[in-house]
Amino acid sequence: MEELGRATLQIVHDLKNQLNGIKLYATFLRKRLEREERSPEEGETLGKLIAGLDRAARDLTGLVRYSQPLEVRPRQRTDLQKIIAGVITELTCGNSGDFLPCCDILSGPLYGDFDPAALAEALQAVTDEAINSVPARAVPEISLRVRREEPADSPQALIEWRGLNVSSRSHPFRSSESHGTVHTALAARIIEAHGGRFQCDAGAIRVWLPLSE
Repeated sequence: MEELGRATLQIVHDLKNQLNGIKLYATFLRKRLEREERSPEEGETLGKLIAGLDRAARDLTGLVRYSQPLEVRPRQRTDLQKIIAGVITELTCGNSGDFLPCCDILSGPLYGDFDPAALAEALQAVTDEAINSVPARAVPEISLRVRREEPADSPQALIEWRGLNVSSRSHPFRSSESHGTVHTALAARIIEAHGGRFQCDAGAIRVWLPLSE
């Protein structure tokens, strides 16, 4: 099994390199079409091709990362609100007209022992998955809500992505035991490495993270 795993990872690595090469050719063709003032349909088709290549390369990268040992480096008294604000800012900077969720932080402060980079990656992946769960042509109503809870053992933050619209029975979030795509499966591992919990269903994704006293 170990040899099979290593061989599979090498194939994935080679595929990613090939996809990047195809993307370079596609990008060159799109720029050439723009210079030659060809029909908008041709440019739109190449744009969709490039977007598809980007998604495939991202999935392959996620698969490689998921297969590797996970290491987090928590920092004491890290501000969870700042991490979430950075995730929303990243979505805004990369936005090209797509939907952005509203974000409500209902209580604070929210400090804990977190690895800022790893946790930001995890929350970004979950947010992307929540947005992508909305079927095409549907009106998205995704909201990101954060609040502090005070259970008997220790305080924790509950992060909820509400408004998922998963209509297909084959969608990875139809099952509460599923972690969705490889990206959200990796996100779940990162969250669990912080002592947190990950839960999802057809209507919401929930993450609990321990907070400092």
